[in-house]
Amino acid sequence: MKFSRLLKVAFISIIRVKLRSLLTTLGIIIGTASVIIMVGVGQGAQSNIEKQIQSLGSNLIIIAPGSSKSGGVRGGHGSFNRFTMTDVENIQEQSINLGAISPVLARFFQVIGGGNNWNTQVFGVSEQYPLIREWKVETGNFFGEREIAGRAKVAVLGKETAEELFGNSNPVGEQIRIKNIPFKIIGVLEEKGQSMTGRSNDDLILIPISSMLYRLSGSRYISFIFASAKSVENIDQAQNEVIKIMRKSHNINPGQDDDFMVQNQTEITEAATETSQVMTLLLGAVAGVSLLVGGIGIMNIMYVSVTERTREIGIRLSVGAREQDILLQFLLEAMTLSIIGGVFGILFSILTIYLLNEFSNLTAVINPLIIIIAVLFSAFVGIFFGFYPAKKAAELDPIIALRHE
Repeated sequence: MKFSRLLKVAFISIIRVKLRSLLTTLGIIIGTASVIIMVGVGQGAQSNIEKQIQSLGSNLIIIAPGSSKSGGVRGGHGSFNRFTMTDVENIQEQSINLGAISPVLARFFQVIGGGNNWNTQVFGVSEQYPLIREWKVETGNFFGEREIAGRAKVAVLGKETAEELFGNSNPVGEQIRIKNIPFKIIGVLEEKGQSMTGRSNDDLILIPISSMLYRLSGSRYISFIFASAKSVENIDQAQNEVIKIMRKSHNINPGQDDDFMVQNQTEITEAATETSQVMTLLLGAVAGVSLLVGGIGIMNIMYVSVTERTREIGIRLSVGAREQDILLQFLLEAMTLSIIGGVFGILFSILTIYLLNEFSNLTAVINPLIIIIAVLFSAFVGIFFGFYPAKKAAELDPIIALRHE
């Protein structure tokens, strides 16, 4: 028999039992859609993580406090802080691979301004901080070396903080009170969105590090040191350089553990990407199980079909059909059911991803490669699970098949 004829017969057989065919393909529809949606959600999450990491800044290097150790008790990361402005000055003077560096000291304060009050995080930073983080001032200006040297009582507000205190009016030139100390607003930052931790990057206040140290915190220690390498190519050299300078600054002897941690943007990206890729693979694997279940459903239905059509198979064999014709016919039926299910599954997944992106906080992407793989896999499922019933049909004895009622 010609292939076109076999394909036509397969379609007629499928259409003849519409409800059963629909129920058979339902497993493939759900399985295909699940794989595409789950992988799409995983890749969307990965894309968001990468964007948030990139928003941290250009060629970012973060120097954080290490862990404390007392007897046999070890504290967690950040439990031992010896960072001072001397460390910042040493790195600034001795480094040749860094383009910018800024100390960071963060504290939460209840801030009063514009007839309102708001609890927010206040950061003491240097004039190079917006260069490192690639933050731009939307209105007004950022403070400079002069304000830092003079411990000036000036502040730059995040977009959300400005709206909470002053509504839609321009706050530049107005005053706020932090710990009952007046600060003049000289600028408002552009909107940045959420950070990796889920906290808003727009709900903050930036002030000179000197003002934070000597007017608000009453401490000589800083929380972090942020720096940026001059280029992506020398970010590893810059990181190693920082480690050497910090070990010398803290008088750490060879063989002793560092009392600080240094991470660069590449390491953060790789760690986050690896985690999200594992999550995507797990989601895809879980969804793939439903495709296998759909395949088992096809195999069961094909067995039923062979049993119901035993007499038809006997007639075909008796009038000259070859075993491979019968085998191909039932394989085509199984594969057609799978492909139809795969196509409807793709359409359903595209609609679901669109609805998720429009009406939820989730972000999902449509990956054409995954769609192609899903279609090919659904066809493979049809062939794999349809082969045994098709083989049993092809091996039927024509005489016994003709006697079947």
